[in-house]
Amino acid sequence: MNTSPVTVEIPRFLVNQLLHHAQSADGKEICGLISSKEGQPVRVYPVRNIASIPQCRYQMDPAEQIDALRRIREKGEELFAIYHSHPASPARPSAIDIAEAGYPEALYLIISLSTKGVLEMRGYRINANNVSEITLAI
Repeated sequence: MNTSPVTVEIPRFLVNQLLHHAQSADGKEICGLISSKEGQPVRVYPVRNIASIPQCRYQMDPAEQIDALRRIREKGEELFAIYHSHPASPARPSAIDIAEAGYPEALYLIISLSTKGVLEMRGYRINANNVSEITLAI
């Protein structure tokens, strides 16, 4: 049973970090993790995208992803969200994004820059090909 809130608040300082990371990626998808403490998002952990075609796909570097998850645990935090960007397409999960979503407890955030540098960020819960959009408060 999904007991997540209808609206999820993402603090402005985290949104700014995500937008900066996406804008500095030179047309490539960015990716990483966001941790939380007591249910509130607190920290961004960028992870290098090692996809063979990073302009339209993301694949987290496994060693960096494991390191980020270790640091999250060591700080007494929990995995809150997995984020990535779509440099030239809307902030909706692609078929690959849905098929490869492996953390049903995490929020999936997609940042789009296809709106001429204006942030479009949407949140989703993805579980076994079931996708539901979550309202974000930024």
